[in-house]
Amino acid sequence: MELAFSKEEQAFADEVRAFITENLPRDISRRVEHDLHLHREDFMRWQQILGRRGWHAYTWPVSQGGPGWNATQRYIFEIISAELNCPTIQPFGPRMVGPVIFNFGTEAQKAQHLPGIRASTTWWCQGYSEPASGSDLASLATRAEVRGDHYLVNGQKIWTSYAHYADWMFCLVRTSRQAKAQRGISFLLIDMKSPGIVVQPIPMLEGTHSFNAVFLTDVKVPKANLVGEEGSGWTYAKFLLEHERVENSNIGFSTFAMRRLHRIASGVRHRGRPLIEDPVFRAKVSATEAQLKALEVTTLRALSGMGTGSSPGAGLASALKIRGTEIGQRITELIFEASGPNGLVLDPVQMRGEGGLEGIETSVRGAAPNYFWRRAMSIYGGSNEIQRNIIAKQELGL
Repeated sequence: MELAFSKEEQAFADEVRAFITENLPRDISRRVEHDLHLHREDFMRWQQILGRRGWHAYTWPVSQGGPGWNATQRYIFEIISAELNCPTIQPFGPRMVGPVIFNFGTEAQKAQHLPGIRASTTWWCQGYSEPASGSDLASLATRAEVRGDHYLVNGQKIWTSYAHYADWMFCLVRTSRQAKAQRGISFLLIDMKSPGIVVQPIPMLEGTHSFNAVFLTDVKVPKANLVGEEGSGWTYAKFLLEHERVENSNIGFSTFAMRRLHRIASGVRHRGRPLIEDPVFRAKVSATEAQLKALEVTTLRALSGMGTGSSPGAGLASALKIRGTEIGQRITELIFEASGPNGLVLDPVQMRGEGGLEGIETSVRGAAPNYFWRRAMSIYGGSNEIQRNIIAKQELGL
């Protein structure tokens, strides 16, 4: 099944395709094509190109400096970006903290932070999970105590993606223990250059580094950096997470990964013929493609509702997160299977995006590390087990 677009939408798709083809740096495209590790400068170089076009914060309304695209335009942009091997736009600024700031922040906060997010001159990270508070986020223990005109923050965050790249962190902290757990949480914006912040790398098995532990010891945060009302951080966090989990349907990644699967399965030989011609393997690929298409349609429906200002709802957002991560993981499993014995070679230099980047062998050698890395998809953003509990409670009343 193919989705039909109007003439106006097709013209928009042509515009997006032409811009990316002309402006995406070739060296970045090659790393993305083989699903290799990208560095800060790779992400920032591409995002700043988009920022100059006004497309980095592409989900934002015109009133906030965005392009004001509708759900279909955003979908077209994401799919074409995946097809043309664009890096994933890091969501922490434009997709997460940006909407929180322009919906709940002060005018001063908007003036300070939104321009840097639109232009991708500022990198944000998310300070949510803690060693004893992952999916049970309401139990977080990092505390912020009032000291005159500032808060004194103490605690630890973990699994903080790209904290070593970040200029700012949006952080959930506990400002009260007197109220119910959720009511004692506040939403702070923290400068990562503040004294008392230590970022400790959590290296991955294949040699890459994206996760970190962040230790905060007597970190002074101006009270002006509190978003909204003290004690209402849980409300803002739920707003953010509902939108994040719609994005965690991972349509862009799965589209890119499916193309990579077809490329590998067409290049690898099985009994003297391309593997994609094997009926058993082809049936596995076809079944996964059908699931991906169904997910695309459901995601478009959710995005369309968000475009009119409505929330996707916890149940639908959780369902999209579950299916999106399961399908993404299934595609990486098939890539791993297609790669065969040659995919078992670990090449840390290549995984860092260095060395030779041409030929099907590059994608094959990266299959195993990427398979294991993508196992985290069903954990981050709230584990799929927790998402099923949310659906049971919110949608089924169990």
